[in-house]
Amino acid sequence: MTTLNHNDEYWMQYALKLATDAERHGEVPVGALVVLDDHCIGQGWNQPIAGHDPTAHAEIVALRAAATAVENYRIVNTTLYVTLEPCVMCVGAMLQARIKRLVFGAYDPRAGAVHSIFEILAESRLNHRIEWHGGVLAEECGALLKSFFQKRR
Repeated sequence: MTTLNHNDEYWMQYALKLATDAERHGEVPVGALVVLDDHCIGQGWNQPIAGHDPTAHAEIVALRAAATAVENYRIVNTTLYVTLEPCVMCVGAMLQARIKRLVFGAYDPRAGAVHSIFEILAESRLNHRIEWHGGVLAEECGALLKSFFQKRR
C-alpha cells in the first residue's frame, strides 16, 4: 500500500467523469486513466458490451491508450486511477505494463484482486511491485455503481 499524493483526488474525479460516460453508453460505470508526469496519457471506461469484448474493462482501455501514446507496451513511472478495485485480469495487465502506482475508489467485494478477494499485488513471487492505495472517493465511486445497478433491477 502507498500513501496518497496531492493530486490523487483530482485524478479520481476525472475517473468518475469517465465512469459517467460509461453509464451513458449503457455500460457498468467504471472509469480509468493513466497519468505520467501529471498528464493523462490514456483513458477509458468500461466497453465490453458495445465492443463485444470481455477484456474491454476501463483499465484495459486506458492501458492500451497509454501504451499507444508512449509507443511502448511498458508504461513505467505511471499511475493508473480507476473508480473500482481491479479484477484479476486488470491487475495482470497492470503488472505486464509495469505501472508504478494504482489508485482506486470503491473496493469490490465480489471480484477485487488487490485486497477484497485476492491480494495479487502482495504476491512475493512476482517480479514487479505496484504501489497501491484504495478507497479514494470511495463513497462517490460506490454510489455511482449502486445507482446504476438499482436502475437495472
